[in-house]
Amino acid sequence: MVDLTTEYLGLKLKSPLVVSSTPLSQSIATIRRMEDCGAAAVVLSSLFEEQLILESGALDKDLTRGTESFAESLDYLPKFEDYGQGHEAYLEHLRKAKAAVSIPILASLNGATAGGWVRFAKELEQAGADALELNTYSLATDPLISGADVEKGLVKLVCQVKASVGIPVAVKLSPFYTSVANLASQLDAVGADGLVLFNRFYQPDFDIENLDVVPSLHFSTSEELLLRLHWVAILFSHVKADLAITGGIHTAEDVLKTMMAGSQVAMLASALHVQGIDHLASLREQVVRWMTEHEYESIRQMRGSLSRRSVPDTSPFERGNYIKTLSSYTMEKPTTLQ
Repeated sequence: MVDLTTEYLGLKLKSPLVVSSTPLSQSIATIRRMEDCGAAAVVLSSLFEEQLILESGALDKDLTRGTESFAESLDYLPKFEDYGQGHEAYLEHLRKAKAAVSIPILASLNGATAGGWVRFAKELEQAGADALELNTYSLATDPLISGADVEKGLVKLVCQVKASVGIPVAVKLSPFYTSVANLASQLDAVGADGLVLFNRFYQPDFDIENLDVVPSLHFSTSEELLLRLHWVAILFSHVKADLAITGGIHTAEDVLKTMMAGSQVAMLASALHVQGIDHLASLREQVVRWMTEHEYESIRQMRGSLSRRSVPDTSPFERGNYIKTLSSYTMEKPTTLQ
């Protein structure tokens, strides 16, 4: 019998299949369906601090300031009606989700200020969240703010949130920091329980006919997984925090790769939008079949087997991969004209 169990953020999970933050989780019936199809945990869609400020009627009129910094924000001018749930509605939905299923429910918070992060983190804990995912994305558009300052601010923020709650805290990162490895070490040092790699930044498109900047949403593909595999394989065994991969997981092979890189869980969102919730059951079945055929007894056995620490040749994780990839490519010779 293949053992699919894993641990993430101190939570014992029946498999590594976790539903990442997605609007699909706004339905209790759908969350139940996710559990029935094999989801080991569900991360609820994000609660935005801007949403809560709008709800209280205290939002500054300059709505454009910083809104492009948030990966799940699909509009430069957020409107109250654009958000799926209000403050109390989100907390009530969290309570109902906890009561409806036996799997862990993680809350996702997308904040803008230190005070907002701490305040709402406490409320999510009180509402029953098993863990908290800090959905962070800071786009440094001010030329006077250095990369070091951006990272220092994030580390300080995580430290404050950790000090304010008792539940595990995971930090969802973007891949655009100057040194991902160094930032991961800093977050590890201040007690981050997990690191989620990587957030997807929904870049706006240009409408050249109407001279407008418009939201642009595209589902991920398996090709996006490579960047995430690369960094998790590098970080594996170098940080105490649990590692999670989100973005680009669509197939059973993708799930297996995340485990071999060193991830604790494989987090899915786009795949469920494209393939449906039943895709979870299919993935689980295919993973078990592959592991049985290749004589793996457990997820634990394969975790980190393709990490930087485990492979004899580490050059694919470094500059050597760049040189080898380019040198191995040969262009087709042009046809000689007669």
